[in-house]
Amino acid sequence: MTASLSRYTHLLGRILLSVIFLFSGYSKLTHWSSTAAAMASARIPAASLSLSVAILLEIAGGLAILAGYRTRLAGLLLFLYLAVVTLVFHNFWSYHGAAEQAQAIQFLKNLAILGGLMGIVAEDDAGVPSRDPKRLHPSADLR
Repeated sequence: MTASLSRYTHLLGRILLSVIFLFSGYSKLTHWSSTAAAMASARIPAASLSLSVAILLEIAGGLAILAGYRTRLAGLLLFLYLAVVTLVFHNFWSYHGAAEQAQAIQFLKNLAILGGLMGIVAEDDAGVPSRDPKRLHPSADLR
């Protein structure tokens, strides 16, 4: 891939990956009561506190990836968060019939997102435009 095309594919990938986290965080925030109730019914401890953390991770992580700021850290935090969410909320093996199929689709969708997040974590460069310290100061090593 040419260098100029690569610059824009990083940006497009970051935009596309950040959208789901920004939308999900906003949706949780605007539907606080029903989301907290769903979390409580799933036996999530301290549902309101857990919901606050989820909203913070999704919105802050989504914005960081979108802006290209500390993308590796944001990608790693979102990866860890989403891995847990996927196992807790989309355990399709516990369902039957149409519910099993719906949860399996959500599980597999999250696996694809986890793959995209690992791609961000593996990248040394968030592309252009980016606010990552390594791009601003090429001698900075974030490893």
